[in-house]
Amino acid sequence: MRKSLFISAFLLLLPLLAGAQEASMPRLSDSAFASLITCGPGDEFYTTFGHSAIRINDSVNNIDVVYNYGTFDFDTPHFYWKFARGRLNYCLSRSSFDNFMFEYSMEGRAVWEQRLRLTSQELNNLFIALETNYLPQYRYYLYDFFRDNCATRVRDMVFHSLCHRSVSPETTTDTNLSYRNILYRSTAHCLLWWRLGIDMALGLRCDKRCSNYEYMFSPIEMMHQFDTLTVSDTRQPLADPATTLLTETRSPLPRSVSPVLLFYVLLLAVLCLTILEWRHSWNLRWFDRCLFTIDFILSLVAIFLWFFTVHYCTKFNLNILWLSPLFIYFAIRLRRSNRWVVVVQLVMLFAAMVMTLGALPQQLNASVLPLALILAVRLISNLRPDSSSTPSK
Repeated sequence: MRKSLFISAFLLLLPLLAGAQEASMPRLSDSAFASLITCGPGDEFYTTFGHSAIRINDSVNNIDVVYNYGTFDFDTPHFYWKFARGRLNYCLSRSSFDNFMFEYSMEGRAVWEQRLRLTSQELNNLFIALETNYLPQYRYYLYDFFRDNCATRVRDMVFHSLCHRSVSPETTTDTNLSYRNILYRSTAHCLLWWRLGIDMALGLRCDKRCSNYEYMFSPIEMMHQFDTLTVSDTRQPLADPATTLLTETRSPLPRSVSPVLLFYVLLLAVLCLTILEWRHSWNLRWFDRCLFTIDFILSLVAIFLWFFTVHYCTKFNLNILWLSPLFIYFAIRLRRSNRWVVVVQLVMLFAAMVMTLGALPQQLNASVLPLALILAVRLISNLRPDSSSTPSK
């Protein structure tokens, strides 16, 4: 809440902070316009969810530029560590419209444009705010995937440029959507393994019902919302319907092998191995140690994202029920594990299975059900006494 208020206050003060900048800046002509630019998904994972930008065009003053809040530098020191901890700065970049379009045409990505129906003063407010925000001391910001990204920055800049007008409550046919539901739309068929990783990393906050305002963290969702937004004084749309500037020409990504199917096959294999172990006194300690150690390592990742990062949606992650740090104890002790500790972990696994089926209070990935069953089967197997330690008669 504090962060949102700070951003709002900063955006409102930008024109005041930019007095000298405004004086040296040409006032946009009557033929100028601003538009919301929305880009379709690309081949890289970080481009999966699309992109948003703002275009300012003024043919009289020879201005045609795109302001892009989605820029980051791979050469940033400790880039991946900062990204993992939620400490990576993104920045506002500015490029010519032709260069922007050339880049996206080379990537084969779709691009849509929606002209904003702003008054002359509102258009100049937006232009001044963007130019001021482009100054070196203001262009960097701490990125948050859901609450402060390339789309939400564009949304806020447009909304705060309005003069004594507000945007009426948005309407949509979608109800009860969460951040996770919206992410699922972008990972429907081709990125199922990425979806599994996302679901393992994101916590309970990702499943709260979003307002239509919050939907606009997603560029594609924001484009659809701008089609329905109306301003308070005239009840007219804030933006024109989207027009296609570039059609998608990239090859579609191949369909992913379903992790759910793969893990059910693995569950069947584990059940067969367990039955053979019981019948023939096989020793599967190596398998159990590997399985439990992998689970423990993944639990450390979940704990790190929960307690040692500033990511909003990785807190309160109930995947900890099956990605449990207790598994390092089982990996070491195996059949010498305390039975009560095993029972506690089995109850946790059962709770994770129920959550997978009921999606409450957190929606767990469908793959969790076979994975939790695999872990439960091997834990139950380790409750049996070790026949090799039983003296023969």
